[in-house]
This record gives sequence, structure tokens and C-alpha cells, in this order.
Amino acid sequence: MEIKALIMTEEAMDRAIKRMAHQILERNDGCENVVLLGIRRRGVPLAKKLASNIKAIEGAAVPVGELDITQFRDDRSQGETGAAAGASKVSFSVEGKIVVLVDDVIYTGRTVRAALDAVSQLGRASQIQLACLIDRGHRELPIRADYVGKNLPTSRSEVVGVLVKEFDGETCVRLYAKD
Repeated sequence: MEIKALIMTEEAMDRAIKRMAHQILERNDGCENVVLLGIRRRGVPLAKKLASNIKAIEGAAVPVGELDITQFRDDRSQGETGAAAGASKVSFSVEGKIVVLVDDVIYTGRTVRAALDAVSQLGRASQIQLACLIDRGHRELPIRADYVGKNLPTSRSEVVGVLVKEFDGETCVRLYAKD
């Protein structure tokens, strides 16, 4: 794929995540009942960065878990098996908690729909909110993010790439043209 533009530098991503942490705290009157679930793969390091910012602001740690939505996706082919049960890493209860799902990009909304199903398997949260670094539009389902780092109108012939050090060796957001 050809790089069309650099959308966010590491510094811009850090500012957006810090702003989102403030918004989460404001909306929920602090972090007492809040847990973060990063949607694998790149939602996990973003959730950890949000938790780090929340701790710096509020002085309290917020639990962070890893949500594997593979078995809940609606785009698997017939006969394809999902991830092994328990592939998510959530070492705390979501019962009665405010769960903030964290993902890198919201596009059609199908990943979030699968994440909602995965959370319901973990228990009954009092509320589920959504934080996404990039909202690129093109929703196919009636889903919207509560916290957005950047709105980025795109065409369907473009791809948004969120790179994080943990997986890519660098941190930034790029826009690519599909080949």
C-alpha cells in the first residue's frame, strides 16, 4: 500500500489520548467504577496508555483487560472456528462496572458489535462506552464512539493504519491508498 499522508505523530496521539482520558473522567465523575477493555490487537496498548493517563490525572489505577473478539465476528467464513474460549485476558469482574471498550479505528462498527457480544459473555456491565483513536466514518451499524481522538473522513479506497511501538516499532497514524 502507498502512504498518502501522516495523520498523527506520536506526540499528537499522546495529546489525543490524554484528552480522551480527561473526557472519560469527566463523564464518569472520576474512575471509581471504570474498567478499560482494549480490543485486540492495537486497542490493548491504547487502553494501557489511557489507564496510565487516568492514573496520572486521578492518582488511581484503572483495571485494564484484553478483549479477543475473534469468535464473535460476523465475517468469519462458514466452518471457520473462533478463538479458544477464554482467549480474552480479563482478570476482574465487569459486573456493575462502567466498561470502556478501546479500539484504534472505528469504521463499519462490526468490530464493536462483536466486542459488545464478548463483553456480555463476561457479565452484566452497568454501562458500556467506546473510545476510539480514529473515527473514519462509513458505519454499517448504528454504533458511535463516546470518545474520539480524531475524526478522519476517508474514502473506502483508503486504509487507516495506527502504528504502535509494541507491534510496529513506531507510533503514528498513517493514511494509505489501497493497491
